[in-house]
Amino acid sequence: MPKRRFKQKAKREGADWPVVVYLWAVGLAFLGYLTGETVFRTTQPHPIHWLVALIGGISGIGLGWLWFRWRGDVI
Repeated sequence: MPKRRFKQKAKREGADWPVVVYLWAVGLAFLGYLTGETVFRTTQPHPIHWLVALIGGISGIGLGWLWFRWRGDVI
């Protein structure tokens, strides 16, 4: 029986996320962190602002992809 030779797949160009997605995710996560810190600082326990930052980052990924589809990448 002949041996199979497995070829390494060449990395596709553009396999990473566009820069605009990272910018939106980081930007909204930071904005959510600051907003959550100021709003929930006196009323809720400490980890709430981290949850708001996580939600902001996840929504930033979605908005970044929408921006990329609509306007393209920033670089």
